[in-house]
Amino acid sequence: MPEPVDIIIPHLRGQKLFMRCLETLFKTDYPDFRVILVDNGSIDGSVAAAKNAFPEIIVIRLDENLGFAGGCNAGVNYSGRELIALLNDDTEVDPGWLKLLVDALLKDDCIAVVQPKLRWLLDRSKFDYAGGVGGMLDIFGFPFCYGRMFETMETDEGQYDGVRDIFWASGSALLTRRSLFMQAGGLDERYFAHQEEIDLNWRLQLMGYKITAVPQALVYHYAGGTLSSADFNKKYFNHRNSVYTLLKNYQLRNLLWILPIRLILEIMAAVLAVKQGDFLRILAIFRAGFWNIFHLPLLLKARRQVKRLRIKSDREIMRRLYQGSIALQYYLFGKRYTSQALPAAVPYHKCETPSKVQINR
Repeated sequence: MPEPVDIIIPHLRGQKLFMRCLETLFKTDYPDFRVILVDNGSIDGSVAAAKNAFPEIIVIRLDENLGFAGGCNAGVNYSGRELIALLNDDTEVDPGWLKLLVDALLKDDCIAVVQPKLRWLLDRSKFDYAGGVGGMLDIFGFPFCYGRMFETMETDEGQYDGVRDIFWASGSALLTRRSLFMQAGGLDERYFAHQEEIDLNWRLQLMGYKITAVPQALVYHYAGGTLSSADFNKKYFNHRNSVYTLLKNYQLRNLLWILPIRLILEIMAAVLAVKQGDFLRILAIFRAGFWNIFHLPLLLKARRQVKRLRIKSDREIMRRLYQGSIALQYYLFGKRYTSQALPAAVPYHKCETPSKVQINR
């Protein structure tokens, strides 16, 4: 019998994209799945329209907008199933996407999360900004994807079609094990939106697990469909949460030399924003910095929580990161394609189950 899956979709607004998401979702070729819609305080009538069109949907209504992180956590808390898919409400799925992800996840006990290939909904020949064929991270905390580096989205020509280990799976579409999700503490709701999945994937790897991309599974995503890239909050959360992720997850001995370099890179980003006339980004960078400075007690608490989970040292985790600044490679040296910085195919490796790994704090 196939493993039952709960698909969790947090939703705030946008009826047209959302209804199209559900239409394709209910054509999924998988015999046992439920859709849990988390109403994040929607007021545009889209939740009622969805329930009317698809009465089998389970709706969880929240009193306020808890963001992507809080919405997903509410859905996972409600679900009692072991396999959990997180899906954005501005996606369209290929019929075979879920079975391919389930098969990949269950073939290796060391895999905590799998991600499909994400293509852009507005130009289906290109990779999607939010995830490409799996996310990577440089040692200074700048994220990029196979098929997407900063503003460059490559055309999908099959160049990243090998199954590979990645550093983070996009929250736009992923499949995970509920037991591990809960053990890791779920998504950190302090993030509210943007990069919370990077933090979760980092913690899961510190626990001894791995993250894998499954390019044969296909999902289309409208990057920016919920929040425009020009929006101040998007810029702010991206800068704030990226630095917060480093502060949470690195051991102190590495943070002491990585953080100063990251701060220099933030200043360089502000200088670039001045040249581009992007004054909202300048404000976002400085506001993000002040947030992290003035939330020191929260940060120390988060670090203690991560320490309790850790069985892998930074030395082991950093082998999975890009050894340098991907921002400098992109903006100073003109490397626009992931294959110029990383090999197109990374071998897939089995690993020891975490119960056999020696704890290394």
